[in-house]
Amino acid sequence: MDVFFLQQIINGLTLGSVYGLIAIGYTMVYGIIGMINFAHGDVYMISAYLAAIGLAVLSYFGVESFPFLILGTLVFTIVVTGVYGFVIERIAYKPLRNSTRLAPLISAIGISLILQNYAQIAQGPNQQGVPTLLEGGLHLSVGSDFVQITYTKIFILVAAFTGMAALTYIIKFTKLGRMCRATQQDRKMASILGINTDRVISYVFVIGAAMAALAGVLITVNFGTFDFYAGFIIGIKAFTAAVLGGIGSLPGAMLGGIILGVSESLFAGLVNSDYKDVFSFTLLVLILIFRPQGLLGRPLVAKV
Repeated sequence: MDVFFLQQIINGLTLGSVYGLIAIGYTMVYGIIGMINFAHGDVYMISAYLAAIGLAVLSYFGVESFPFLILGTLVFTIVVTGVYGFVIERIAYKPLRNSTRLAPLISAIGISLILQNYAQIAQGPNQQGVPTLLEGGLHLSVGSDFVQITYTKIFILVAAFTGMAALTYIIKFTKLGRMCRATQQDRKMASILGINTDRVISYVFVIGAAMAALAGVLITVNFGTFDFYAGFIIGIKAFTAAVLGGIGSLPGAMLGGIILGVSESLFAGLVNSDYKDVFSFTLLVLILIFRPQGLLGRPLVAKV
């Protein structure tokens, strides 16, 4: 039981780190404009297709070394997905910035459906897949048994936390990060002080899309399969992670992702894997009822 428990923890950490990356997109957009970008899960889905395309193109031109293959795929996927994020903000959010709060929400749902149908028409309704890129793993002895950690899982953990660390540095120590924090605290005052808040909001959408792209590459490498509907379920789970950690908090997004991933993995292993999605959605409902501000979030205070 100890070995099984430890194995599920490792699996949960891997899955949770990816949830955290996607949750960052939700939490950054909400922190800046106070809206939920419900097209974000489908941005992740697009990035999974882009990752497969990048891998196929590089393999066609003879790139076989894993570091060069994955680095080229990451750069391609992040750049193109970032463009998607920028376009979504310009089309679905910017024209409705001074409208009612419901209008951008409906617009985002519309963009989500457009992306799903676009992927279905362009790539077909069937599941797509990529071959295993990184074979083997480590076997850690635990008493008379052992725990397996594949090299793919190690790569995912390292890449996810490196991406989170890089984003934390950008937000805390760069000019762009200071502009983002100022816009989050008071958009009108930031604009008066000379910050182009429209541009900052666009940057935030691009950064969120880039994090979703990183997650898309990692999940594609790990599971190897995806389809046009992949963004819905994982998008809701990432949103659950963002709410759990405290939507608007970057550390909270990663913390919520880790907690959700580990909890879901343990539930699947100890109870029933068929109901792991039900568990995640039940957890979201309970969070919204009993602690809507999340673990690291702050209760909303009306500005006067």
